[in-house]
Amino acid sequence: MSTAEALDVVDQLAEVGIEEVTLIGGEAFLRPDWLQIAAAITRRGMRCTVTTGGYKLSADMAKGMRDAGIQQSSISIDGMETTHDDLRGRRGSWQSCLRTAERLHDAGVAVACNTQVNRRTTVELPELYEVLLDAGVVAWQLQLTVPMGRAADQPELLFQPSELLVVFPVLERIARRAAADGIFVYTANNLGYHGPDERLLRSPDGTTAWQGCQAGVTALGIEADGTIKGCPSLPTADYAGGNVRHRRINEIISSAPALTFNISDGRSSPRDKLWGFCQTCEYADTCRGGCSWTAHTVFGRRGNNPYCHHRALNMERNGRRERLIPIESAPGDPFDHGRFTLVVEPSDTQWPAEDAHRLTAADVRWPKGWEAN
Repeated sequence: MSTAEALDVVDQLAEVGIEEVTLIGGEAFLRPDWLQIAAAITRRGMRCTVTTGGYKLSADMAKGMRDAGIQQSSISIDGMETTHDDLRGRRGSWQSCLRTAERLHDAGVAVACNTQVNRRTTVELPELYEVLLDAGVVAWQLQLTVPMGRAADQPELLFQPSELLVVFPVLERIARRAAADGIFVYTANNLGYHGPDERLLRSPDGTTAWQGCQAGVTALGIEADGTIKGCPSLPTADYAGGNVRHRRINEIISSAPALTFNISDGRSSPRDKLWGFCQTCEYADTCRGGCSWTAHTVFGRRGNNPYCHHRALNMERNGRRERLIPIESAPGDPFDHGRFTLVVEPSDTQWPAEDAHRLTAADVRWPKGWEAN
């Protein structure tokens, strides 16, 4: 979109009642007009935040962000230095993230962090917490790595659903320590669902549980070319509801089926749109199958999400576990994903020899001083 088109989109977002706009990429600051757009968002009374890879953001840019009214910037940091640089494909990017955090802090922009949670990063999360504490972050969002984009070609990174039983005690322990340190640690929309620590990991005050996918309900995603989706993560080919260059946002969000799939038509319950375990779950009508993006990247359609804490616990109680087996590779297109089939097996079945990266509690590295936590 041109600058004029982007500024018109800002006006349209204000008109439909949007309260917060997050500029994300790629990298928003590759657009020379991005601070002009950010300032327009602020002038229209909406909160403007930024999510960045944090690579070589200058001190002048940080000051420009503050002057544009940007209140908070979240930096993507995926593990400790070697892991982050490997996952990002850029040596030196981890150190650059920490310099960016310092520059933002000095400029008066609140610094948050977002991190992928996968087999490789999970073992380092307690160590990374210590780094983020020293960097002065105010919040830390944790998001499950799913088989989309480059991750679709790296199955060794991806959890099997039963490994969530190792992950959540780690997250709970970190979140309780963070609360004492004044940092809000929370899970993103594709991590969680009705486990014993759900409220602790979902809201600042520990009172809110998962209320279902908000794509097209309280959230929208707009791509750089004007394509609009219910959520920016959803695969474009399946979930594009239109283009803001051709129709006004208020027209698109009121009529496009790709944006309204989470809105009840009054003739059926949310459960009717689910399948597999999720359709039988006691939380079906409120949970609505968890994250639509995650389910789609696994099975090629939404409505059944194997990455669920409640589900993994339920399986364990019944002496079973679920295992995902890839049956189709990602084609190499933008927002692409592979496809899996699901096997349910006794929990004491021997782990496949070809999957040597299984996560165990013994793998997690706890810093000195955490023993009593």
